[in-house]
Order: sequence, then structure tokens, then C-alpha cells
Amino acid sequence: MKSKRVSGHVNIHRGLIVTLCLIMEFDIGQCDAIFCVNVPSLHMDAANKIWNFLQVNDRLIKSDVIVGLGTHDTRVAMETAMLWFEGWGDVIVFTGRSGNLTKGRWNRSEAEVFRDIAISMGVPSCKIYIETESRNTGENIRFTHDLLKKINKVPHRIILVQKPHMGKRTAATFWKQWPQSNTPIVSLVVRTLRITLERYPNNDVGDLGDVISVMMGYLQRLPLYYKLGFQTHVRIPSDIWDSFLFLQKTGLYNSHFIS
Repeated sequence: MKSKRVSGHVNIHRGLIVTLCLIMEFDIGQCDAIFCVNVPSLHMDAANKIWNFLQVNDRLIKSDVIVGLGTHDTRVAMETAMLWFEGWGDVIVFTGRSGNLTKGRWNRSEAEVFRDIAISMGVPSCKIYIETESRNTGENIRFTHDLLKKINKVPHRIILVQKPHMGKRTAATFWKQWPQSNTPIVSLVVRTLRITLERYPNNDVGDLGDVISVMMGYLQRLPLYYKLGFQTHVRIPSDIWDSFLFLQKTGLYNSHFIS
């Protein structure tokens, strides 16, 4: 773990954070029986190809800010806090009001829920900023920029933290939606949760069928959102698209598609 000069209250949580890092890497997300619905092996083979393709885990670089993007998976908040404790960023921004998967889930914004998780882990509240109005990934990016500009903290180096199957789309959206300014981006690091598809289902994200359906929707959106001007182009290899078409034809995982 990279060292970070901290003192007082934060030092108390060092041992806890080490433990949580180990939990995050090896235990959180182990699929309980109620979430591990029986998915045929051929379906899992295709789904795993897509899952691995959509992830992004860039080499970590010390950055000005770590941004945890709002979602229904609260492990994103935990990963964001862990990266701060490891010294990879000076401050945290949690961004998000609600989206398709969180509407009506909480009585607070995604950003507020994530902030409270990070504070419960020992991150000082003065190191956390929240953006509570965005409702999609593009707004996450633009409104975070606006917040940081308002407090004179527009970064040169930024880390974005996301769930695994949103990695490619998050990076592509950032480069399209982050406003041009006098503070150029020197480095962008996208960090997705390091967890297998089989271990990902839990009470927050649903069972394996739910996760595959959402993932299919995310892959479908990559070419569509490029054409609509929401993000930059992402090349989808033929074997990944073949896996998508195979799963689509089953009719079992199409509930998150858009017209």
C-alpha cells in the first residue's frame, strides 16, 4: 500500500482500511446462493467475454482528485475511499443524484449515500465534495467539472472510479463531456472494481441474470451513444459483438436495452 502522511483521526483507521482492502479484493461480492441463478455455461462464457472487455483498470497515478461516480453499487464508494487512504488523490468528489438503477432506492442522492460510506470508513468530511444533481454519466462528468471549477480545484490529474461493466463507457464519456479549459487534463485514470462476474451479484446489484442484463444494455449503448454524440468512439472487437448477439438472441438478458 502506497504511503500517505496522515495523522490523528485518520491514523486510527489504517488497520481497518487494510482489512477492508483485503475484503474488497477477496470476499466482498462472493455470490450468495439467492443471487447466483443458474446461468447456462455457454451463456456465462459469452457474458464473461463482455464483462472483461468493458472493464478498465489503468495504472494508478497520484492525482488531484478521485471521483466516485454514483451508481446502485455502494462498493464504488468503498473503493474510492480506499484509494484516498492509499494516497492516490488529494480530495474526493462523489457525483450523482439518481439514475435508472437508483431512482426511488434511497431517500438521498447517490452522492450523499457514498459520502456517508466514506466518512464511516474514516475519510474526513473536509476531504469530500458532493455533486447531487446529475442523472447520467455525461452529467456526472460535466457537473463534477463545474463543482471543481467553482471551488478552484479543476484538476490536471483525475481518477474516475466505477463499477466493472461501466469502465469503457465512463472513459469514452469523459473525453467527450469534460469541458475544455485552461487547465488541461494531464492524466486520466479509470479504475473499475476488480471482481469477477460470478462474484459480483449481491443485494445492491441483483442476481447474476440482472447483472448480465444491465451489462448487455451498457454494451448496446456504446455505439448508440457515440452516434448521438454523448461519448467518443469505442472499438468493439468482433468476438465481443458476437457474444453480445448470441446472448441477445436468447431473449433472457434484454431488459436493459434502449430503442
